[in-house]
Amino acid sequence: MTPNAASAASAPSRRSFLASSALAAAAVAGGMPLLTACGGTDSGSREGTTSGKDAKKLLPAYVASNVVTPDIPSKNGSSLGFTSELDLAGLKASVPKKLGKGGKVTVMSPFWGSPPKADNAYYTAMNDLIGVDVVWQNQDGNTYDEKLGAVLASSDVPDVVVVPGWNMGGKIPSAIIGKFADLGPYLAGDAVKDYPNLAAIPTDAWRRAIFGGALRGLPMPASYVVNIAPLYRKDLFAKEGYEVPASAQEFLDLAKDITNAKAKRWACLDMKWTAFNAFGVLPGDEKPLGWNLVDGRMTFRGETDEYLEALEWSRKLWAAGVVHPDVDSMSDAGPTFAAGEVLIYNQDISQWYSRNAEQAGQKNGFECGAMDIFGHEGGDPVLWARQPASIFAFVNKNASESVIKDVLAVANVTAAPYGTKEHMLTNYGVEGTHYTIDGGLPVKNDKGNTEVLNAYVMIASPASTIAHPDLPEVARGQVEWQQRMGAFTKKSSFYGMQITEPSRYTNLSNDFEQLEDDIVRGRKKVSDMQQAVSDWKSKGGDKLRDWYKKLLDENGTAAS
Repeated sequence: MTPNAASAASAPSRRSFLASSALAAAAVAGGMPLLTACGGTDSGSREGTTSGKDAKKLLPAYVASNVVTPDIPSKNGSSLGFTSELDLAGLKASVPKKLGKGGKVTVMSPFWGSPPKADNAYYTAMNDLIGVDVVWQNQDGNTYDEKLGAVLASSDVPDVVVVPGWNMGGKIPSAIIGKFADLGPYLAGDAVKDYPNLAAIPTDAWRRAIFGGALRGLPMPASYVVNIAPLYRKDLFAKEGYEVPASAQEFLDLAKDITNAKAKRWACLDMKWTAFNAFGVLPGDEKPLGWNLVDGRMTFRGETDEYLEALEWSRKLWAAGVVHPDVDSMSDAGPTFAAGEVLIYNQDISQWYSRNAEQAGQKNGFECGAMDIFGHEGGDPVLWARQPASIFAFVNKNASESVIKDVLAVANVTAAPYGTKEHMLTNYGVEGTHYTIDGGLPVKNDKGNTEVLNAYVMIASPASTIAHPDLPEVARGQVEWQQRMGAFTKKSSFYGMQITEPSRYTNLSNDFEQLEDDIVRGRKKVSDMQQAVSDWKSKGGDKLRDWYKKLLDENGTAAS
């Protein structure tokens, strides 16, 4: 119900996890998986995409949910917002009868923290509500890529496997096509109406769930507005009279004014991702990695002036000494931010809530806010839409029809909208066991914090929603920030497409992220990136460009 990100203090990596409502975000370390063999056969292509008319016939019909009305409707790609007091006594039911038939379903999913015992009260209550015996095979989220690669290369695949977008490197997309079932017969067109909460998932999210010419994934929808916000100490800005910067130069000038190393105060942490947004750089953390048709030429983000300028500006911050010197060793920005040692950092917008929630009872005047993203020269920014879904649950292609229907019964409950009984149980557990009511608000106890963690929410989720019953003004701020930034957001040529690159190109850009960080820290020069891009072209980048151009010519955009 409320995001509570706890990811790394430095700029998020390609594998950063965008939290859904109630799901903690975690920055995932480790390399991309490599499969020696995926096995399986399929009738769909293992590379390319499905778009236009071909996609339309595969997609579920969209039927908006009318069970609960948001206080702030979605606008400019924003999440839905809820700011009213939560009526715990009047929660509505979105699943009037059990759809599960009592079967057993095994699920492998990433998990951050210590997994609870299999027979815990939360799992029992959820299974009773759904009518399915879900058995969790929780795996360490920090090393999930290794486990995922091994499982998909074997013949022992669980009934359901969750695959985050950051783990879709190497041959994983090909394995998804070969190993997992086509859900189209159960969900395409009006068939989805048997599962009303799944029918209310936005069409863009379902389009991203098409792999190899078939609807294979159950998606976790996300707002397409950029998710990385420049978070800042709003209270200290007011106390010191600092003005929120409106350009890259104003930011640098302000950062120099804030920084006083002798007083142990620095302006910021790594601001690379804010730089990418301020300079209008194409996204590079989701497939397709930064491709767009520009003036008739298929262009890669690394070739653009904006990309190099963003790196150079980030490097200037480090050279000016305004970045906290211990940034690389911080696992969490929270303590440093709360202590006032650093006044600005960029992270997932969910941390706007978590930082304020951590300090809510301290009565110290702490207030975290989020700056609007500025255009690097001042004025409005040019922002690029993120993909509308990046985490998916897949069903084993050898699963029986009864198992598939049981999985869909699970998903229909976990996709219940905010303000329903099913959403409350999914995100808070059982009243009296996992949470109590304090001042009209649900508050998790120790058992709730231990058991009601990232499990069922990984199967499927409702339309992107922001709701914080304890801090409704933060929820309002987050949604309105998304709406303002959404007004400056453009969709690239490949927005909404699920693309499987030819395997020979899948690891072509792997070294760029580390080189970016080396440049930002002053260990390398921007010219080193220019050389890396030149090498990338000769090693296959130009051929990959031709492949993407042909893909666009043959398929059009996702909306066509």
